[in-house]
Amino acid sequence: MAITTTTHLNFRGDARAALEFYSSVFGGRLTVVTYGDFGMPKELPDADKVVFGQVTADNGFSIMAYDVPSQAAPAAAPTVTTRENGLTLTGERFFVAIGGDTAEEVSLLWDKLADGAGIVEKFGPSPFSPGFGMLTDRFGVTWILQVNAG
Repeated sequence: MAITTTTHLNFRGDARAALEFYSSVFGGRLTVVTYGDFGMPKELPDADKVVFGQVTADNGFSIMAYDVPSQAAPAAAPTVTTRENGLTLTGERFFVAIGGDTAEEVSLLWDKLADGAGIVEKFGPSPFSPGFGMLTDRFGVTWILQVNAG
């Protein structure tokens, strides 16, 4: 049996912008379906929000996202990430991890994803990888990018 996983991100009104950004970074096909496309009356506040969104690239990258309906509970406050004694400490519940075969290819993704991001750990050589970095993008999603150790 083969199993695949795809990260699904939940946004509060900016899923379309996030998916368009991720498509520009990683390439691939962008699919966006709104609540209105599924039959919600166009005059309702969430009709133009994303109920299903996905970016799928030929290189294996895939991510999904949607906008949480406006009547849902408010989002929790983001957690703090710090560096202490050479370690990155964070209370984030999850990261999206991207691995590539060479520092050159991962560095190119890093440069694109870092546009408007908060850098947690600058991309560069680490004790366990020829290239590793962590950032929180302009949409509040924390990413780890690393060169796969071979």
